[in-house]
Parts: sequence; structure tokens; C-alpha cells
Amino acid sequence: MQLFDEPLQPSRHERLAEQTWLLRGFALPWLEQVLPALRAVLQAAPFRRMVTPGGHTMSVALSNCGQWGWTTDASGYRYTEHDPSTGLPWPELPLALSTMAAEAAAVAGFPDFTPDACLINRYLPGAKMSLHQDRNEQDFTAPIVSVSLGLPAMFQLGGAQRSDRPLRVPLLHGDVMVWGGVDRLRFHGVLPLKPGSHEVMGAQRINFTLRKAR
Repeated sequence: MQLFDEPLQPSRHERLAEQTWLLRGFALPWLEQVLPALRAVLQAAPFRRMVTPGGHTMSVALSNCGQWGWTTDASGYRYTEHDPSTGLPWPELPLALSTMAAEAAAVAGFPDFTPDACLINRYLPGAKMSLHQDRNEQDFTAPIVSVSLGLPAMFQLGGAQRSDRPLRVPLLHGDVMVWGGVDRLRFHGVLPLKPGSHEVMGAQRINFTLRKAR
């Protein structure tokens, strides 16, 4: 990954639902701090493709940082304090990530957000995320803060039921989405990533979501 070398685009805020906000370009001013921090995390806990309880290997590779890391295997979905690949604690949550997430959450109407978990996903062309709810956290009062880097993606923002027709939202490099409150358990997902190459991130999309797991 190269460091930030593109012009800043003006940030604008789009309300997608009652308590769901898309902050266009919000992460761009942070990238000189965020990209080296992410690189250090991934050196300590490299991306890996995990297996779901149903035996399906995820198309999205993942890693974690923070006190808690999200994992999946044959025994189920859960948060753990240790990387199952090494038995070591997950890397510390970088200050740049937690500070940026807290500021984004405050803009979206969720002050005093203090994440203790950060799930990092890598999408290569063709990778996708099926509609799902984030239900493994114990604290549903805190929002989810999701940051997009690299190739554009088509995000699906669904409703309270999996059968609800989702809104399709294009996410671009530097965009941040925040949802919580009455929208906290909305189904959401990502359509298969289209091929391409981003001038900063290359032929991939990196997405990291900050949460309050405990």
C-alpha cells in the first residue's frame, strides 16, 4: 500500500436511515496515520480466510486488532481475546483508528464511542459478504463504524428482516458509514467486488469496522 498521495475530496454527510449516516470522504485526512497503523497490525496478525460453522470458507479474508477479535469456525461465531492462529493477543487497536472512529460516531449522533474491537476485511475481485446482522457484540447501544479503502464496493443496507429489500449504496475510498440505535441490527452486506485497481490500495478493497464488543 502506498501512502496517501491523492487530493482531498470535500466530505459530505448523507443520512441513509433514521440513525444511519454515510460520511463521504471522512477518512481521507486520516490516511497518513491510518495506513501505516494498519500495515503494522497486519504484519502481526496477517489476513486469513476463516471457515463458517456451516463449513463454508469465506471469500473475504480477515484480521483483527483491539482487545477483542471476531472469529468463526465449526463451533460458531464469537469474539476472542487471542488470535487462534498464534495463541497471542490480537494487536493493540491503533490510536489513529479509534480516534477517527470516535469522531465519525460523534458526527453521526453517537458521542463517547470507545471501540474495543476492530475487524479488518480484505476483498479481492469477486469477494462478497452476504446479508447478515452484527449480533455477536454484547453491547448494542454502541454503533458500528465502517471505513472503506481501495476499490469501490456496492453496500447493501437492509432492514430488520433478511427478506427486506436492501438499499444499494456505492462506497468509495475514504467513505465512512455509521449505524446504531434503531438501525443497529439492520441486515447488511456487500455485493461481489468488481475487478479494478485503485491508485493507493491496488486491486483490493480494505474495510475495517470498529465496534464495542463487550
